[in-house]
Amino acid sequence: MDLVISSLAERPDLEPLLEHFPDSWPEFMRKDPTSGLYYSVAAQHYPEHVLVAYDRDHPERLVAKAHSVPFRWTEEFLPPGGWDRVIERATIGRATGEEPNLVSALEINVQTDLRGTGLSSVMLTAMRDSVRALGYDTLVAPVRPNGKPAHPEVPTGEYAGWTREDGLPVDPWLRVHVRAGGVVEAIAVRSMTIAGTLVEWREWTGLPFDRTGPVLVPGALVPVHCDAEHGYAVYIEPNVWVRHKT
Repeated sequence: MDLVISSLAERPDLEPLLEHFPDSWPEFMRKDPTSGLYYSVAAQHYPEHVLVAYDRDHPERLVAKAHSVPFRWTEEFLPPGGWDRVIERATIGRATGEEPNLVSALEINVQTDLRGTGLSSVMLTAMRDSVRALGYDTLVAPVRPNGKPAHPEVPTGEYAGWTREDGLPVDPWLRVHVRAGGVVEAIAVRSMTIAGTLVEWREWTGLPFDRTGPVLVPGALVPVHCDAEHGYAVYIEPNVWVRHKT
């Protein structure tokens, strides 16, 4: 593959192709109310932070995409609110004219038939290079460990600390970040919050949600908390903060 990686600022004509990726997220993950604050305006306000990759011989199809967002954060520790908080801070900062000093990764997505080929690592490197070219010295990422759904009842901090014999993380996506030079810094304990009625959760998951307590949902990193008496359930997803110096 003769891979070409551009920003949407350089190739705005490729914006329609961003939608041509199969759903790689569980249905309930698409219900995070904060996501629209970024994705609905990314092409308009953050085009230099949207990377698109395609085969030069087949430019009609994107093979991968990467989203990030600039925001201002001056506190000592990265926000426990993780993914949601970054998008909120970026949105507030853009509205108030605040000067961003960090960039946060939000998503790297590779076409299903090309997963396992190393493209995610290539896109992470491209994101780091892009952040540096835009004048930032740091990229942070509220990483969603892709092996964590197999261990939903293991505390995220414990899981993030699991390593192989070579010292790299057991989790494949965390391993990509660490190999690229990222440093695991903290747990974003409430990186994404998704709440819904029990009717909605049944629609999203096909599960009964008929008794109060934790519910193990396929694709979730931790159990969903169900309150049957009051008719709602809440999923609070923890992510792992990784810091890259660019």
